[in-house]
Amino acid sequence: MLKYLKNIYAIVFVVFAIWMLFIDSNSLIIHRELNKDMNDLNDEKEYYKSGIEKDNKAIKELSTEEGVEKLAREKYYMKKENEDIYIIEYEDSLKLEKYDE
Repeated sequence: MLKYLKNIYAIVFVVFAIWMLFIDSNSLIIHRELNKDMNDLNDEKEYYKSGIEKDNKAIKELSTEEGVEKLAREKYYMKKENEDIYIIEYEDSLKLEKYDE
């Protein structure tokens, strides 16, 4: 063991390895953190791409007259003239308010 401690090349290699793994600005720890950040950003990118695809599909659907009419009827409860609309709400879908006594 003493033989290796006297060898200047072994000492320089150990110091260099410690420097590159822990101390340097491009150390292994920094690389691991940057890879984690890149993975998080790629996941976020995929999330936004799927949102864009969903929005493009909605835009394409609303570009037709039937799509606009469907949205107006379902979301805003609009109707044509001489037409009756009945809204059926189920008991489990109603928001019940609780009053304090």
